[in-house]
Amino acid sequence: MAEIEVLLLYSPSAREVQEEVLRVPAGSTLHEAIAASGRLARDGVFADLIAQGGHVGVWGRKMPPETVLQAGDRIEVYRPLRVDPKVARRERFDRQGGSRRTGLFAKRRAGGKPGYGG
Repeated sequence: MAEIEVLLLYSPSAREVQEEVLRVPAGSTLHEAIAASGRLARDGVFADLIAQGGHVGVWGRKMPPETVLQAGDRIEVYRPLRVDPKVARRERFDRQGGSRRTGLFAKRRAGGKPGYGG
């Protein structure tokens, strides 16, 4: 049976990426490729992540585990978000001083019109 080559990427923490080239039979699914990598057995954190409903994708798009892989696909295993992006953005905004100190109003000249930065 013919084999295809795919790339498995996983980031256990920020700014750290582990990658592994896999050769799997043509017609393999995402789940089969991850299982074939042996990472589920080797890396307890990886297995926990998948068990907790960790999402997987191909080339940056979330896909179900039954997705059939093509040669050259890049499998990505995503960690769960630690903070809701909307909440993080709101907290950053508040730390910066709110609307008077950010965006169009950040560098307002004395006597300048609001919203024009001048």
